[in-house]
Amino acid sequence: MSIVLVCILAYVPVHAQTKVENKKIVKVLSFNILGGRTTKGDFNLDVLAKLINDADPDFVAMQEVDYKVNRSKKYDLATELGWRTKMAPLFARAMYYDGGEYGEGILSKLSFLSTRNVALPYISGQEPRAAIEIVAELPSKDTIAFVGTHFAHEGNAGRELQAKKINEVFSKNKYPTILAGDLNATPGSGPISILEEVWEATYDKENPEPTHPSDGPRVKIDYIMFYPKDRWKIIKREVIKDTIASDHCAYLVTLELLSE
Repeated sequence: MSIVLVCILAYVPVHAQTKVENKKIVKVLSFNILGGRTTKGDFNLDVLAKLINDADPDFVAMQEVDYKVNRSKKYDLATELGWRTKMAPLFARAMYYDGGEYGEGILSKLSFLSTRNVALPYISGQEPRAAIEIVAELPSKDTIAFVGTHFAHEGNAGRELQAKKINEVFSKNKYPTILAGDLNATPGSGPISILEEVWEATYDKENPEPTHPSDGPRVKIDYIMFYPKDRWKIIKREVIKDTIASDHCAYLVTLELLSE
């Protein structure tokens, strides 16, 4: 009898573990990292890494990422945060800045099947912007794409151009796609309305939870969306209110990939 019992106990955990691994669950974080500077004004990547580690995402879209910029001690921020979080890092330049480069970053628990950096249109006098994309395979063997971006800081005109470009480029993806980033636009505005013609947003449209500023959030400008609209299910969403790590709250969403 004892031998039979031991066999049963040994079998159940293995079966349960296999069942969990087969779930198509993805945790996604959008996080404007303020160039590695905290709201105290100091340069502290450990504070950022702790927030990311505590959130435990599969993918992170980071905005305001410096690459060997003077103000950030010539650090490669994506690689530094990848080392601190044990995630694979990737940087995409939007523009040259302060002796280095400035743009978007991605951290991923999974390796990259492919990557690309898509330059976005912008209005003269404003900062250039970009969209960074990775393609990865989930433990379920499904392939997905993950895109991170950062829209223009001032004026809806530039942001609307960028939203149209995002729709044009990534609606052609052959894999289910997640879009995340600081879009600098509120729900119902022109840029968000353009995106939502193609993408399904994850926020509560009846009561959108604000993400900025972190010390007293008043407006929602950080987003996670997905495409096609029928391939993902929202499991959980959370605005992470850390007043020190950045002037933005990080936005964490758990999604489940649905079968075709």
